[in-house]
Amino acid sequence: MSAPQIIQTPTGERMVVLPEQEYHALLARLEDQDDIEAANAVLARGEESFPLAVVDALLEGVAPVKVYREYRGLRAGELATQVGISQGYLSEIEAGKKAGSLKVLRHIAAALDVELSDLT
Repeated sequence: MSAPQIIQTPTGERMVVLPEQEYHALLARLEDQDDIEAANAVLARGEESFPLAVVDALLEGVAPVKVYREYRGLRAGELATQVGISQGYLSEIEAGKKAGSLKVLRHIAAALDVELSDLT
């Protein structure tokens, strides 16, 4: 990092001049700090945060039920049993062939410890 240059404008205002690359590095560090503060706020509210792999899978269009089931480390049969549905029905929900009834989705959300809105 090079030493910043301090200049004074004709109006007496002091300004700091630094190389553009260092300016962008400072901005990146500020963004990182904002990300850390946002994550800490989520934790302080007692909300769960998810790893980037989970978020990426959801953004890629993988069925939310499947994403959260795998994240929780459950096999399809285990989740189906907990919810009280057949493994085939769960498979159809995960494949997008069936939407699943509201009642079933509520049970799935409860079993996966996520909000119902996270599954839609």
